[in-house]
Amino acid sequence: MSLGSYGSVLRLPGVLPLTLIAFVARIPHAMTGVTLTLHVVLSLHRSYAEAGLVAAAMTVGMAIGAPWRGRRVDRIGLRRALIPSVLVSSVIWVIAPRLGYGWLIVAAVVAGAFLVPVFSVVRQSLSVLVPAEQQRTAFAFDSVCTELTFMVGPVLAAFLATSLSTTVALTVVGASTVVAGVALFWADPPTTSVQRDARHGGTSTVLPVTAPAPTVEQPVADRRWLSPGLLIVLAAASSVAVLLNGTDVSIVAALEDWGRPGSVGWVVALWCLGSAVGGLVYGAAPWELHPLTLVALFGLFTVPAALAQTPTQLAVAIVIAGLPCAAALSSINASLVRMVPEHRRGEVMGWSGTANTLGGAVGAPVTGAVIDALGAQAGFGFAGGAGVVLAGTGLAAMAVLRRPGRRGGRSDRGGRTSVSSRRR
Repeated sequence: MSLGSYGSVLRLPGVLPLTLIAFVARIPHAMTGVTLTLHVVLSLHRSYAEAGLVAAAMTVGMAIGAPWRGRRVDRIGLRRALIPSVLVSSVIWVIAPRLGYGWLIVAAVVAGAFLVPVFSVVRQSLSVLVPAEQQRTAFAFDSVCTELTFMVGPVLAAFLATSLSTTVALTVVGASTVVAGVALFWADPPTTSVQRDARHGGTSTVLPVTAPAPTVEQPVADRRWLSPGLLIVLAAASSVAVLLNGTDVSIVAALEDWGRPGSVGWVVALWCLGSAVGGLVYGAAPWELHPLTLVALFGLFTVPAALAQTPTQLAVAIVIAGLPCAAALSSINASLVRMVPEHRRGEVMGWSGTANTLGGAVGAPVTGAVIDALGAQAGFGFAGGAGVVLAGTGLAAMAVLRRPGRRGGRSDRGGRTSVSSRRR
């Protein structure tokens, strides 16, 4: 393992500026959930259940809007696709602090649908800026930076909302969201190899990673980009979201049971720290694991948290639980960009966002029901077990598809190398 591999990636043209912009541009997204929850509870004097409904409304908007926005990036380019997001976000977040509860739900759906697509655009750009053999390292580093963002964002949101007001916090979220959109518009990172090569004065040394040289069969393969293998990787994205949201709810419930609700922030920060460490190790390692294998490890590493009986024990367990998290997320993203043609990457990154959203929408309430029935520790066991079962189901499906003589076993060929064959 060599951490120097990260230096090699960051020295590639355009990668370091993109990484810095991404870190700043993701902070408003990391602030949004906490800010909306505190605004509904503290300023509108509603229940946490009603606050959860607002968050769910935004989630619905994100699930609807992500594939559409990704497709727009593919078809009309990043700058033109960003304009509606920047304009709508600037209006929504200015009026949000002044809305009643019912209208805030409507605004949350619209805000989610037009969310500035920072996550998908950054990953799409990395797929053309970074050669295939370095993409695992690049996506791992991107996942680590995302973890750091989610260590900063919620803390900043809680500070602004409780020390000043939720109106100030929502305004900051809105202003920073618009700044994020403008920063992406100004930077205009390349999302295709054609754009990349044009900005470097001709043919780049970074080779496209989508396919071998075109053949007469390529158009047929292109029309079949939505393969069983791709659907399995998208399912892995949903499985990770189930784990993340289920564990998140379990942390809150456990600390409330122990009379330590104020410790939620630092325990979540330790969780993110474990994820960051694991992501750095995985990105620098000479070996690669399938996304579903990493999801299974994520689930297995989460189960021991069910045995914690004190906040200190939970802190240790949650650091261990986080170790495979960033690695799993980075592996999913690296796999997706390998499995589709370049002109479909924006759309598939949008579908990945939707898969995450749907997994989160299922994970939190189902784990919450388990906690209500059996206690907080059971929540960790359920979330971890669900990750293992879902990953195992996906691996079994892959084994069936790969059996000789099955047409489904060849569905990732013809210009889109499957994850496992690319690794071999």
